Amino acid sequence: MNEITLGVPEPILERLPADDETAATDMQEAVAGWETRLNRAIEAADGDREAASRILEAIDRFEERYETYDELVPELRAWGQSPIYAIAWRTLYADVIAQLHEHDDLGEHLDRERNARLVADGIRLRDL
Repeated sequence: MNEITLGVPEPILERLPADDETAATDMQEAVAGWETRLNRAIEAADGDREAASRILEAIDRFEERYETYDELVPELRAWGQSPIYAIAWRTLYADVIAQLHEHDDLGEHLDRERNARLVADGIRLRDL
């Protein structure tokens, strides 16, 4: 499997408040760290299926974080606070997931692995 490259889309960075440079830096450092860890996982994997499994685990965590930020947006608005940072991080997680699915043939491997997990989970649930 080829090495993964990830980035923070410019539109996300442009929506951040102009007077706060730390948020953009934090996002870029976070994405660089994710990229490094995912590439290490690919290198350590015994094959494409194991690599896809490890990346799918990361995607599951990204989806959980996306949902957390998504739930935070209306709460912040209800308290009269700006949800711009929650929206930016939520959008970043969604974009990173999309970048992973669009990377070379990784999307096909991820789909196969997710389907295999669904079948395995269905069999285990039925056997109970």
